[in-house]
Amino acid sequence: MTVSVAGDTKSGLTVWLWRIAFVAAVALQLYGVYSPREAGPHVGIPQIDKVAHCFLFAAVAFTGLKVGVPARWLLGALAANAIVSELVQHWLLPQRDGDPFDVLADLAGVALGAWIGFRANRRTP
Repeated sequence: MTVSVAGDTKSGLTVWLWRIAFVAAVALQLYGVYSPREAGPHVGIPQIDKVAHCFLFAAVAFTGLKVGVPARWLLGALAANAIVSELVQHWLLPQRDGDPFDVLADLAGVALGAWIGFRANRRTP
């Protein structure tokens, strides 16, 4: 009986850690795409922002699937946010520029995060 309680505690802790990771990924992603100024350091590497866009959206997609957010809603919302965020940057944030290539990087991140998430969930019993 002690083993099952310890296992349940570990499982419950794991679930909460994934939930925290999901909330953190969402917060970081929203900050990155909606902050009035371009987020992150300027490192001088061409197109590094595309990698950041891909990573931010992949992290949200992966952690969202890991915590059990329905894929249809999660991936649809992320795809819509990819487009809306660039329109907001173009029209409403004067120090930011909307970039169609950022949308492509965002969508690639959604696809990458979904692929990893589906594979990870398939392996988890």
